[in-house]
Amino acid sequence: MARRDVLLLPVLLTLLGCVDEKIVFRDRDLLEGVPAAAQGFLGLTDREENLTVCGNCHVGQQGDWEETAHAHAWETLQESGSAQAFCEGCHTVGSRGNLVEDESVGWTATGDVRYQGVQCESCHGPGLTHVQNPDVEANQPLAPLSAGVDLTTGCGECHSGAHHPFVEEWSESGHGTVVAYPAGRPECQGCHTGQAALAAFGVKDEYLEKGSATPLPITCGVCHDPHNAEFEKQLRFAIDVPDEEQNLCMRCHHKRGTPDLTATQRGPHSPQGPLLLGDAGWWPPNMPIEPGDRIFGTHGSERNPRLCAGCHVLPFQVEDELTGETVFTVGHLFRPIPCLDASGRPVADDTCELTERSFRSCTQSGCHGTEGVARNLLVTVRARLADLNGDLKALLAQVPASEFDPNDQRFSVAEGSRFNSQLADMRGAAVHNPFLIEALLRASIVEMERTYGP
Repeated sequence: MARRDVLLLPVLLTLLGCVDEKIVFRDRDLLEGVPAAAQGFLGLTDREENLTVCGNCHVGQQGDWEETAHAHAWETLQESGSAQAFCEGCHTVGSRGNLVEDESVGWTATGDVRYQGVQCESCHGPGLTHVQNPDVEANQPLAPLSAGVDLTTGCGECHSGAHHPFVEEWSESGHGTVVAYPAGRPECQGCHTGQAALAAFGVKDEYLEKGSATPLPITCGVCHDPHNAEFEKQLRFAIDVPDEEQNLCMRCHHKRGTPDLTATQRGPHSPQGPLLLGDAGWWPPNMPIEPGDRIFGTHGSERNPRLCAGCHVLPFQVEDELTGETVFTVGHLFRPIPCLDASGRPVADDTCELTERSFRSCTQSGCHGTEGVARNLLVTVRARLADLNGDLKALLAQVPASEFDPNDQRFSVAEGSRFNSQLADMRGAAVHNPFLIEALLRASIVEMERTYGP
């Protein structure tokens, strides 16, 4: 396949006083200089311009890729001060990140500078057959969306290991598992499976598992865009925007933060976004602010500019007291106050006591002065909200069952108050917005007593 370079040769027509442009095409062999030992990997056609062979045709993708960290991965390694030969496999084009199993390909086989950097073929695999006959569908080098839990394909081949354990942590998080029941319901798949989530995001890119009957979990490529660096860390949406439709995390974590009036028996579901932004719950008539306003907490304010990610995605490093080694964590367990193992690394097990948890996210996000202060605040807030919710539940227990009838074409005070009680019971509610939860509980108690008696 050849690239057509356009040369514009102006000819001055003095009699007419105008310019005539003649277009001259020149063929260039894109396979020139490709080493046979690379086994079909093409790499760059121009090292100085960082132009990939693929980018000669896929101009848009080339332009986007040039702005990513992948495009400069080789330079990043060399400038790190700790470059070693065993690091090069993840900073060059080769078998890591794609479906090729033979390690002696690309950079590893040739040491040719055309394979420096993480390029298109790092994820898509060798492009030779596609370039030779691009119209054959079987020659389309599709990249895998699976993160590679077994660390043999996809992102996991490089984004893993002791100093950047992204996939190890992710695989133990809620994002790393397809929840069987919701994933089987069409209306739920947009947040519970990788393929449907990308479709809901409007992503039309082709990838290996697209159209597969086997659902993928929420993998790296669902949240991170391999081709685009418009947002921080190549995320598909921003994380610092207080908008449920534009914030990456809230795109899914805002389902039924307010009552579904068409199905009043359904309680809150994934209401973290509305809670953080201060407009969740059923608002009784006696709420202390006007309808349409919000009740904000610190975690949803400018003090925590990264919002959800400010607490849930916390990279840090500690020194293992036993071995003296540095332990790295990248925040992809998505636990804001994680339990720690003996080395100080966050773990997936979430059963430890508050005194055994790290509250580092509370200080590093800028919301609290010390970990001890954050821990004490959580204990205090939980106790206060539990007392209020206990009073509300006692009132709800005295209400006739007819007040909860989903078929009576009305939404009762009891149904709204029950929704608020369920919201307060949800894990994390006391942290996401204690002020809103307290206001909802107090107003619900007042409205319940006014409607049904103390």
